[in-house]
Amino acid sequence: MKRRDLFEHRLRVWIPGLAALALEMLLLASALYAEDAARAARLSSVEGQVRIAQGSQSLANPALVNTPLFEGMQVLTSDDGRAELQFDDGSIVRLAPNSSLTLTDLRGQNGKGSAELVLASGLGYFELPGESADNHFRIRFGGSVVTANGFTVLRINLDNPPGELAVFSGNAHLQRGSALALDLHGGESLVLNRGELTEYARTDSVEPDSWDAWNSDRDQEMTAAAAARTGVADAQADKNNPAWNDLDANGNWYNVPDQGAVWSPYDASSPGWDPYGNGYWMWTPRFGYIWVSGDSWGYLPFQCGAWNYFDDFGWGWAPGMCRPWWGGGVWVSTIGHGYGGYRPPMRPRPFPPRRPIGGPRPGGIASTSNAVIAVNRRPPSGTNGASVRDNHSIVTIGGRSVQPLRPVAQRPQYFPSASGQTTSGQMRQAYPSRPAYPGAASAGQRSVAGFVPGGSHPSSAPSAKPLGGGQAAPSQRAPASSRPSSGGGSSSSHSSSGGGGGSHSSSGGGGSSGGGSHR
Repeated sequence: MKRRDLFEHRLRVWIPGLAALALEMLLLASALYAEDAARAARLSSVEGQVRIAQGSQSLANPALVNTPLFEGMQVLTSDDGRAELQFDDGSIVRLAPNSSLTLTDLRGQNGKGSAELVLASGLGYFELPGESADNHFRIRFGGSVVTANGFTVLRINLDNPPGELAVFSGNAHLQRGSALALDLHGGESLVLNRGELTEYARTDSVEPDSWDAWNSDRDQEMTAAAAARTGVADAQADKNNPAWNDLDANGNWYNVPDQGAVWSPYDASSPGWDPYGNGYWMWTPRFGYIWVSGDSWGYLPFQCGAWNYFDDFGWGWAPGMCRPWWGGGVWVSTIGHGYGGYRPPMRPRPFPPRRPIGGPRPGGIASTSNAVIAVNRRPPSGTNGASVRDNHSIVTIGGRSVQPLRPVAQRPQYFPSASGQTTSGQMRQAYPSRPAYPGAASAGQRSVAGFVPGGSHPSSAPSAKPLGGGQAAPSQRAPASSRPSSGGGSSSSHSSSGGGGGSHSSSGGGGSSGGGSHR
C-alpha cells in the first residue's frame, strides 16, 4: 500500500466520526506524499455525442463542458460529435467526429511541465505555443510524434493510416522512431507511407478539409471572447490559459482597494444566486467526486481562488495567485465566506462506487455511466428581486465604491489578403500569448504557401524517393462531393534513411488558411 493510501486508511479508522468536509481538509495535509504535480486540461466545448472515459470506465456520457481532464483520461467523439480542449499553456486541441484522443502524460502546473497526447483515430486540430525549456508538448499518432517550434497550427488526419500531417502556420517537427526526422513549415503537408517508415509524400500546399471551417469558426469565437480582456490575468502564473477570457466576456472585474481583483458574473447580485447551484458531481478514479460547473464560464472559479459574498453587492470571486486544487491532491470547494445561512456544496462521499463505472450490473446487464450527479439549486436568473449587473455601473464591494475594469488589448488576429498570404502589417496587436491562425479563406487561397517574415523558409527535405506517384492522398472524412475543392500546389516525394532527430527550424510565420463550408 502506498504511503498516501495508508495515511487515508488510518484517518478513516482513527476518526470515524469526523464530518466529510473535515475529513477532506485533513486529507489535504497528505499532499506532501504526492509523487507528481497533477495538471489538467479543460474540456471547453462539446457538440453532439462526446464521452469521457478512462481505461475501461466510462466517466461521463455525454461529456460535460468544463470538466478538468487529467492524465489517463480519453475523449471520444461519435459520428456527430465535436470537442475542444484548452490547456493552461495556451494550447488548443479540437476533435472532429469519430475521433479518439488520450492524455497519456499531463504533469506540472501553471502552463509549465509536460504533456503528451495520443490521437488514436479520426481528425484533430492543434494550436501549440511551441516547445520551451520548461514546457514540453508532444502529439503522437500512428507511430509518429510531433512537436512545435514557436506558435504552430497543424492538422492530423488518421483516416488514411499511418496518417497525414498538414501545417497551417509555424514550424512542426515530425519524428518517426529512429527512421525519419524532418521539419515542416506553414503551408506544407505530407502523407506517411504505411509500409516504409522512411517514405512519405510531401507537398508545398495544404489541401482543404471539410472541417477546416469549423476549426476557424471556433478560433474566431475565442478571438471575440478575448476582445473583452481586462488584463487581470496578466498578473497570474497561468496567464496564457484561455479560460481567463471566459471571465472577461461573462462578467465584470473590479479592482477593490485593500482586496485586489474581484470578478463577478452579471447575474450574481443576489444571495439567491449560488456559485455551486448549477452543475454536476462527476466521479474520477484519481480524485473521487469533483465539481463540474454548468455555467459556460465555470472553470477557473471552481479550481482556485475563493468565492465570497459581499453585502450590497453579492457574490464575487478573487483569484489571488491561482493554484488549482489538484495541486494538493484532493478536491476542495472554493467557497471563502458566504452569507448567513448559506449552505456550502455537499460533495458525495469521496469513495468509488461499489461497481465499476459503466461496468456490468449483477446478471450481466450492461450499465450506463453512473458517475455524474446533477445539481440544480439556483433560482432562474431574474427571480431574485435584484437586477442583473451591467458592465458600466459603479458598485459597492466591502464598503468601497468601484467601477468595472475596462477591456485592454485583443489577441492578434490574422487577416488573409486577396492573394491568400498574410503579412505582418495585417496583424493587429492583441493577446500576445496565443495568436489566432488565419481565418477561413476560399479554397483557391488555401494552396498558397505559408508566409514567412523576411523571406521563404529553408527546405529540410531529405533526398527524394517516389511514393505512389508523390501525390498526397485526399482526406477520407467526407465524400468528395461534399468537400471543398483543393487548390493547386506542387508535390514531391521524399525518403530518409537517417536516424535520430533533425533540429527545428526557426523560421516562423503564418500561413494562409481556409476551408470549406460545413456539410
